[in-house]
This record gives sequence, structure tokens and C-alpha cells, in this order.
Amino acid sequence: MGKIEVITIILIAANVIISYKGFNDYSFFEKYKFNVGAVKRGEHLRIFSSGFLHVDTQHLLFNMLTLYFFANVVIALLSTMQFIVIYFGSLLLGNLLSFYFHKNEYHYSAVGASGAVSGVIYAAILLRPDMSLYLFFVPIPIPAYVFGMGYLLYSIYGMKNRIGNIGHDAHFGGAVGGYIITLGLAPWLFEANLLMVVLLAIPIVILFVMKKMGKL
Repeated sequence: MGKIEVITIILIAANVIISYKGFNDYSFFEKYKFNVGAVKRGEHLRIFSSGFLHVDTQHLLFNMLTLYFFANVVIALLSTMQFIVIYFGSLLLGNLLSFYFHKNEYHYSAVGASGAVSGVIYAAILLRPDMSLYLFFVPIPIPAYVFGMGYLLYSIYGMKNRIGNIGHDAHFGGAVGGYIITLGLAPWLFEANLLMVVLLAIPIVILFVMKKMGKL
């Protein structure tokens, strides 16, 4: 896997420290989690702070392991600063999409780095579409672009059917953020990997068509 970059260490450390503070301090967790009602009252910091809180150790571990495995791909092919833009831009867009879909649900709350991590995953897929992924429950390699499309389509399904206590909309929003920001930072991808750019756009178009038709 190679050496872990300093920025990745910093982000993982920040997530661990803030999450463990939240595990042991209920008032801290409640003050900084994403909550639609609180954001509407002007507590906009929650849009970012919630991305460093997690529900439990398993939630935290899954997100940090995923970040560790994909961060180096993005940093190596772009730069540390561009990686930071993708990470925080995806975190922002993930929570903004959650706010958009739940703007009338004042009680709606969420935490986790999933939006930011999803953005990093999609940036890596765009940059290395030939990459293969191994999932715990599938013993064979899966092409990155197949995983990307499948992940977004499952997120749409999860949003529509409200499957589990999972913020599918934040995952989707983060992935869209990673997709858009990466293309903005690396427009050469339109020429080098145009087919992948188009394929990964299909679930995004489906989402907004379904929203427009009132299916979500």
C-alpha cells in the first residue's frame, strides 16, 4: 500500500479524537451532529463538525479503513491540496444533499465521514477506472466503475425505501461531490476516460429525474 500520507494521518486522527469525545460526551455529540432543525436555526458549523463524529467504533473503523485505502490514489494522481478540496467539498455536498432531501424533517439527524469518504472513493475511481476492488463478501475483484455505478444505484434504492439507519443521501451527495470536484480539478479526464465519466453520471441523472418526478 505504500506509506500513508501526512494529511491522511491528520484526518484519521481528527476523526478518532472527535468521535471518541462524542462517544463519551452526549452533550458534545448532540451539539455538533448534523440536525436539520439546528442548521435552519443558523448552526451551520454542524454541516462540517458532523463529519468527524460517528455512531460507534465499528462505524468509525469502516470509514477510516476505507479512507486509508483510497486516499493515496487521489493524492498520488492529483496533489495533497486537491485531495483536501475533494474531501471537504464532498463532506459539504453530502450534508447539503441530506438537508435538501430532509429540509422539512426538523428532527432529522446524521453523523459520519461517509460523505467525504464516498467523494474520495469516486475521485479514485475516476482517476483509476482500471482499478479493481475487493469486498469482504465477494471473493473476486470488482472493476471500480462497476462498483461506482452499483453503489450509487443502491444509494438511490436506499433513499427511496429508507433502508436501515443509514444516511444514503449523504453517501450519494458525497460521491456526487467527489465526481464533480475531481472533473473540475482534472478536466483531462473527459478526454482520457470519457466513457467512465459518462457511465458514472448515469445514476446521478437517474436520482434527479426521480426527484423531479416525485419518486423520492
